[in-house]
Amino acid sequence: MDIQRFAIAGSEFDADDPRLQEALALAYESPQRPRCLCCPEGVEMYVARHRQFVLKRVPGSGGRHHPGCPSYEPDAHQSGLGELLGEAVVESSPGCFELRVSFPWSRVAGRAVPRGEAQDTAEVAVGRRRMTLRALMHFLFQSAGFNRWSPAMEGKRNQGVLHKYLLEASESITIRGVALAERLYVPEPFSESGREEAARRRREKLAVLHPREGQSPLALVLGEFKACDATALGRRLWIKHAPDAPLLVATRTWERIERAFAPLFEACDADTGRRVHLVIAALIRARREHTYEVDAASLMLTSEQWIPVEGVHELGLLHALVAQRRRFVKPLRYDARTAAAFPNALLLDAGGQPLPLHVVSAFMPAKDRATKEKMAQAAGAWIWRLDEPMPALPEARLAPPGGGMRALRGAGP
Repeated sequence: MDIQRFAIAGSEFDADDPRLQEALALAYESPQRPRCLCCPEGVEMYVARHRQFVLKRVPGSGGRHHPGCPSYEPDAHQSGLGELLGEAVVESSPGCFELRVSFPWSRVAGRAVPRGEAQDTAEVAVGRRRMTLRALMHFLFQSAGFNRWSPAMEGKRNQGVLHKYLLEASESITIRGVALAERLYVPEPFSESGREEAARRRREKLAVLHPREGQSPLALVLGEFKACDATALGRRLWIKHAPDAPLLVATRTWERIERAFAPLFEACDADTGRRVHLVIAALIRARREHTYEVDAASLMLTSEQWIPVEGVHELGLLHALVAQRRRFVKPLRYDARTAAAFPNALLLDAGGQPLPLHVVSAFMPAKDRATKEKMAQAAGAWIWRLDEPMPALPEARLAPPGGGMRALRGAGP
């Protein structure tokens, strides 16, 4: 990964410069904007204040940064996010997002669909896009940086990192007027010595589920699926790093989940030689005190490095990119009907522009294969047909123009 260098009030600072906070405090009160020096002309940034002062990308400027810059962001239309911006994803203020979703934050006891005689239609409303649980998972993983990779991240992605960065990402998201951070539970890394304290913090977090005023609030559990076993009353769903807090789910509901996400369950047993993670997002409510019941669920497959993938056909490419120490972004599907129109990865270290990488599998539907071939040829992109040996990738060019960045000593998510 690279570290950014900034121009602030006539002076230059590295992102890890101990003087940076003092400079940002002065810039926060100034109308003059800092600039990221990842390219010769620089790119404007803005200063935000959270626990400390931070420099953030100006909305809509992600594509103006050099592809090797941490602030670089591909065009949203190269992923499923492009279909949602402006309707289901609204940037209410710089860096803060209101998400319009297809699921509720509470259930009302005893509410039924009204019945009676048909009435004349008074109006016809325009349908608005709403995000599903899968799209919310993708948005969180992208906001937390888990769809990006650089060599400095090797060996540094684990449950602790997942917990930290997903919760940080949730702090800038509002859903139905509620801060997502108040309703999101991501398990802490499990340790026997810290088990009781972690359980206490979990109970405090999920106390939001207590019914009030005839409503049963919902919360979102996001973690790695471990197992689901049968009981006399239904099923118990287990999340890794939360061995003492099973989620209850009705047998019929679990059978529907298994049918809907059968390819992802099968991917965990595929003979790829590579480890994958199966991530579950479960909306839960309290059946009784400290008893959690699944109201809705979605699942997502990731690589060993927690990079979301559509299926096992993408694992070979990601494995090669990681092994060759390349820098890349994985465009995510969100709620798009198919991911065939999007690159399977964008290579960020092959020059001044990102290089689209496409993978074509013989198991893809014929229409998706045709779309892949068309997109790859139109963009002059790199393409790998899995029934052939993997073509060589272009050589890495590490230094961005302008020399405004250098090697990072640490690593992000």
